[in-house]
Amino acid sequence: MPTGVCGCCGPLRPRYKRLVDNIFPEDPKDGLVKSDMEKLTFYAVSAPEKLDRIGAYLAERLSRDVVRHRYGYVVIAMEALDQLLMACHSQSIKPFVESFLHMVAKLLESGEPDLQVLGTNSFVKFANIEEDTPSYHRRYDFFVSQFSAMCHSTHEDPETRSRIRVAGIKGLQGVVRKTVNDELQAIIWEPQHMDKLIPSMLFNMQDNEDSERAGEENPASLAESCFRELLGRAAYGNMNNAVHPVLVHLDNHRLWDPNDFAVSCFRIIMYSIQAQHSHHVIQQVLSHLDTHSKNTPRVRAGIVQVLLETVAIAAKGSIGPTVLEVFNTLLKHLRMSVDFELGDGSRRNSASSLSSTRTKESEERIVQNAIIQTIGFFGGNLPDYQRAEVMMFIMGKVPVYGTPCHTLDTVKIGHQGTKRIQTMLLSSLIMVTSGFKCKTMCAGLPAAFLEPLCSISLMEDSELRQLVLEILHNIIDRHDNRAKLRGIRIIPNVAALKIKREKISKQDVVFMKKHGQQLYRHIYLGCKEEDNVQKNFELLFTALALITIELANEEVMIDLMRLSIALQDMALANEENMPMFIRCGIMALVAAYLNFLSQMIANPPFCQHVSKVIEMRNLDAPYLLPEHVFREKCVLPESLDRDDVGLYFQTADLAEALSVPGYNVERLAVPYIPQVTVLYTVGKILHRCKQTSRDRLPRRKSFVDTISLQVDILSNSLPDQSQLAEEITFETLKKAIDTTGLEEQERERRRQVMEKFQKAPFEEIAAHCESKANMLHDRLAQIFELTIRPPPSPSGTVTVTSGHAQYQSVPVYEMKFPDLCVY
Repeated sequence: MPTGVCGCCGPLRPRYKRLVDNIFPEDPKDGLVKSDMEKLTFYAVSAPEKLDRIGAYLAERLSRDVVRHRYGYVVIAMEALDQLLMACHSQSIKPFVESFLHMVAKLLESGEPDLQVLGTNSFVKFANIEEDTPSYHRRYDFFVSQFSAMCHSTHEDPETRSRIRVAGIKGLQGVVRKTVNDELQAIIWEPQHMDKLIPSMLFNMQDNEDSERAGEENPASLAESCFRELLGRAAYGNMNNAVHPVLVHLDNHRLWDPNDFAVSCFRIIMYSIQAQHSHHVIQQVLSHLDTHSKNTPRVRAGIVQVLLETVAIAAKGSIGPTVLEVFNTLLKHLRMSVDFELGDGSRRNSASSLSSTRTKESEERIVQNAIIQTIGFFGGNLPDYQRAEVMMFIMGKVPVYGTPCHTLDTVKIGHQGTKRIQTMLLSSLIMVTSGFKCKTMCAGLPAAFLEPLCSISLMEDSELRQLVLEILHNIIDRHDNRAKLRGIRIIPNVAALKIKREKISKQDVVFMKKHGQQLYRHIYLGCKEEDNVQKNFELLFTALALITIELANEEVMIDLMRLSIALQDMALANEENMPMFIRCGIMALVAAYLNFLSQMIANPPFCQHVSKVIEMRNLDAPYLLPEHVFREKCVLPESLDRDDVGLYFQTADLAEALSVPGYNVERLAVPYIPQVTVLYTVGKILHRCKQTSRDRLPRRKSFVDTISLQVDILSNSLPDQSQLAEEITFETLKKAIDTTGLEEQERERRRQVMEKFQKAPFEEIAAHCESKANMLHDRLAQIFELTIRPPPSPSGTVTVTSGHAQYQSVPVYEMKFPDLCVY
């Protein structure tokens, strides 16, 4: 063939191919030919319809160079692609992008670290370009998989391994930026992609080998930045898919124990997402805790601590409808932890598993403490209106003897488990009520909350009573005076404490009229428990002082004085054979409180009388003062001398001191008598019967503080028919006015009732109550029969006898009509 024919074949090649060929120099070390690259760029911009062919031809050359390991020309081709991509923004760029992505995929598949990094850098540049129109068919599944694999690189050379991992993280970041704002690319949030993206980032955050590197060269910091960006772009419906892979990763790598990395991850999550999405994260963690309900205690404790971090952040913002769900789930796991700790009796008593049982108990305590801390911290950060609901919710979970409790089944866990749950829930209530400032006491102590709380305060366990008193302190103390009143002592100058106080509101006056007697009664009964220690008396003193500061008007102060005198009389009479320490402790409590009350009232005669009694006690009976009786080596007397009047506070002297306007002194002469309901009494009896059948301990004489029982009040208050028919004469009125001997009769009656309930068997007491109830039912049945029975009818009435219906006719002349109907 003539040589001229070969010479004319070159110009027959398409112009775009000639322009592409010209950008490649003979020696790849010389780099891209810039002048020819400018010509190619101008041609592509002028004829955008040629872009797809230019891209296809560049991809063909790049694939050939990759196979032939001519990596210099590969770098030149990618540089040319990048420049064309940045210069062209027309509609025809779509086919060119497909060629570009195909070439990037070739580089990522090559297995050469340099080419993988080169392809990743080109993809990142492409991801930063904002396209004018969305792409309907483009998918990034391959790039997600490939970049995720690069994030887990295990190359032998640490430097190369770090470069590959950084490139993989940058690639994932580019995928996120390219797809997350494109509604047509919402498929990136599907689980199959999130299960690759999230673990890849967490793996590099966890494996912080190159901590000395700074900025984008550090895989851990770069992965954290990408992780924050991904979560910050997550929409409402994508939160579950974004959080679930985190939990799975922590499970697979066993990062719950220790849980430092888990806590760090969820802090990042909570601070990165939008505030209104926080409850999604809490729900995910709660469900994950349910999934691991039978896992080891340390794993459960780690999850609970993570939950603590999440709710601590979410409580300050919007937490949605998950408030009660959080508490319900935590209380359920608290109960399960108690079950796991106690176990069955055979396993606990076997000698071979004694050490393992102790270890398990200590680990379960970690879980329980974490749950209590979470409950308290979460509740403590809630608004006051939500905190009141949480307090009611937790109190409803506390098992109380004598009241129905449908939320926690305490039959299987026994007395020890019930006490443990009571202690934990009350401890969490202390944390929830800490800092609680209710505007009115009716909102802070509603009847549904106060009644079970006071019932627990009379349990035969000093620790439970201490917890209840601390809860009352948190709620009543609205001016932060409790710290100034800590410890029981004779305060020489109350004014020096600078107690903050406001005038009692009308709502609080109504509260004290409605519930004041309930508070007095439980303070009275709580003072004489035989297992009281110094802390119990200190908390009782603080409770009395806080009631005086926050809720006391003139009427309440008179009631508190009556209560104090009643406590003193109870310690002197000692009808229940209390230990001498308890009797002296009660006397010391009364002295400390009346000293405080006298200075709060600022009545000189009152203060003088109280100071005189305290001085006499300092000289003759120091064991009746708190500074002495609570010492370790305090010598207690064998008995208290009632005849030594100067050692005790006298009602007459108090009444004389308070004979000023505003105080109803006549009420001081009325002795304070607490009323104990039948429900409480039966509950205490059942509790004692359970304890007696369990450990066969002798009964305590203070468990039936049944000074005034409703069943006996009803029986004694119903008059006989003869009494109703008795003629009222002058002698009758004189007897009614004469109160001589009534106090002795009342005490004798109380002693008989108390003796009966102490010594009588339980069956007899139950039969007695049942007879009274049957009598009431019979009376009600008679009333209903008279009021509901239909009038007689001439047509007859139907009566059922032995299963057969019989008709009885009533003649008209025998019927009785009202007077208005007869004429």
